[in-house]
Amino acid sequence: MKKPLVAILTLMSLALCSFGQVYRDTLSIGLDSVEARFLRVNLSLTAQHYNIDIARANTITARLLDNPDFSFATGFYQPETGKFFDLSNDHREVAMQFDQLIRTAGKRNKGIAVARTGEQMAEAQFYDLFRTLLYTLRNDFFTLYYAQRTQEVYRIEIESLERTANAFAAEVPLGNLPKKDLVRIRSQLYTLQAELAALQGNIDDTESEFKLLIRAGGTVYVRPECKLPSDRSTLLDKYGYGSLLDSAYVHRSDLKLLSLQVKQNEQNLGLQKAMAVPDLTLTGGYDRLGSYVKHFNNVGLGLSVPLFNRNQGNIKAATASLSASRTLLDAGRDLVESDVSNAWIGAKRSEDLLGSIDPSFEGDLQGMIDAVTRNYRSRNISLLEFIDFYDSYKQNVVQLNALRLDRVSSLEQLNMATGMILYNK
Repeated sequence: MKKPLVAILTLMSLALCSFGQVYRDTLSIGLDSVEARFLRVNLSLTAQHYNIDIARANTITARLLDNPDFSFATGFYQPETGKFFDLSNDHREVAMQFDQLIRTAGKRNKGIAVARTGEQMAEAQFYDLFRTLLYTLRNDFFTLYYAQRTQEVYRIEIESLERTANAFAAEVPLGNLPKKDLVRIRSQLYTLQAELAALQGNIDDTESEFKLLIRAGGTVYVRPECKLPSDRSTLLDKYGYGSLLDSAYVHRSDLKLLSLQVKQNEQNLGLQKAMAVPDLTLTGGYDRLGSYVKHFNNVGLGLSVPLFNRNQGNIKAATASLSASRTLLDAGRDLVESDVSNAWIGAKRSEDLLGSIDPSFEGDLQGMIDAVTRNYRSRNISLLEFIDFYDSYKQNVVQLNALRLDRVSSLEQLNMATGMILYNK
């Protein structure tokens, strides 16, 4: 009885352990596929696009003519006949009234123009959100790519040190190696493991943001795939600062939004001035018995006399809004110039720094670490030399990846600053 019970408990324990594990699917994806998926599934872009539909609906509303007003009146109850709504003879009262508002001074066309500019502003807001999110998406993509390469360097070094530590642990009790060497190896190993844990935390944060942008599952492990350009390849030789600044003035959606705000405020000022002009009301009516003659009919025009309210307050507010939007447009141009200048200088510095590194350096470094590892195992070099070189190797490879990421990030910043995809792996 005990053996089956033990077997059952063992199976249940294994099942619970398996249930508690987090299984992760690997999503290997290139930049083109990332961007296509982002455009297709990102919820922030979808929500912002609905604002364009709202703005288009406002234009439809602005195009509509005012509805006419129609009224009809008759007697409710006739005591003579004892009937409700009795229209049986000419002694029963019937009155009808028709009113149609006629807008003057081009108010309708001015309102349509304001609404159309609102459509363009909604589109500019959409593309500005797209520009911002795309920058985050691409930056996260390359950050993950280089962080995972750095993570692989740590993994290889940790595995090597673990093997060395295990070998030392077997030799120390036999007196073949001093215990201090084992402690030194383990100390270096624990340091690397702590650094790897910190790096993994940064990777997790970036990956979480990246997966949110493309709506990947929470248990998916993202592995970016891209072809690395040469460290000596240059992009900025193709573009001068002046041409980049001109492109930014044309393509920056946030600057276009500020320009459209000025345009809409100009249109709104014209509309508010037109609102000071009275509208006309065309009227027509019929009254069977209620006037000085039987079957009275009439037509007429009505308007409000602008003695007191000439829309002064709204005109003044529209004038102030126009001045404010022009000031913001000037500030926006200054910001664009500053962004392009800063991004261009940073990208140039990153390209020059990375291009100054000997292209054979990384390969030589890898060859030397392999040789040092073999020499240490053959006891041709000391433990201190082995650990120092390993640490130097790790720092150099990590620094190279950091420089490459800095270069890509600076070029992405240039994309962001100019509103164009100048750099695309």
